Amino acid sequence: MNPIITRSLTKKFGSFIATNAITFEVMPGEIFGFLGANGAGKTTAMRMLCGLLKPSGGEAFVAGYDVYTQTEKVKKNIGYMSQRFSLYEDLTVKENIRFYGGIYGLRSGQIKEKTSKLLQQLQMEKEGDQLVSSLPLGWKQKLAFSVAVLHDPSIVFLDEPTGGVDPVTRRQFWDMIYAAADRGVTVFVTTHYMDEAEYCNRVSIMVDGRIEALDTPAALKTMYHTSTMDGVFLQLARGK
Repeated sequence: MNPIITRSLTKKFGSFIATNAITFEVMPGEIFGFLGANGAGKTTAMRMLCGLLKPSGGEAFVAGYDVYTQTEKVKKNIGYMSQRFSLYEDLTVKENIRFYGGIYGLRSGQIKEKTSKLLQQLQMEKEGDQLVSSLPLGWKQKLAFSVAVLHDPSIVFLDEPTGGVDPVTRRQFWDMIYAAADRGVTVFVTTHYMDEAEYCNRVSIMVDGRIEALDTPAALKTMYHTSTMDGVFLQLARGK
């Protein structure tokens, strides 16, 4: 079974249909881009897949578990990094790692080992006892991603993870995503930076709650006769 499977997944809020019968599958180790303008339904869909929001209809399976009946098992097998920075600013770097390690069910020995390795990989050994609030935004984002995969999940969900950071840090962050995918982690990422769509294996583009296009960036650019993903998105958003 593929890591993420949806069939006609729908979410309604009263008479408003936020996510309208979306169907797609994500392959193991794939970097899958989930694109769309604000209000297109991206975050609603992601929250359903993470077990945080109950669907109104359709089916979805994440890491082999049903998002209706097995939400706790879904949560234990995924990592998640929210759009609004997900670490505690009034805790130190090491305290954040220890806290999330405990939430993910890691033993104290595992947390100690992973903390040392993580700080070394991020070149943050000297910052381990600093409050997270004192770190530059780019460092916070890279730390948040590292904590999201601390428990070696099979899937990680990233909700606009590079918002507000400079281009160099964005590139470094994507290097971390590639490294995770190389380890076999399936990456589901939303972004409003169309150039980042080029970094994904495949992308889906949502418009008004529906998936209007889904393919590789190269195939979509060919299909819509444009040289950029910006061009693809603009055509879809304008209804061609």
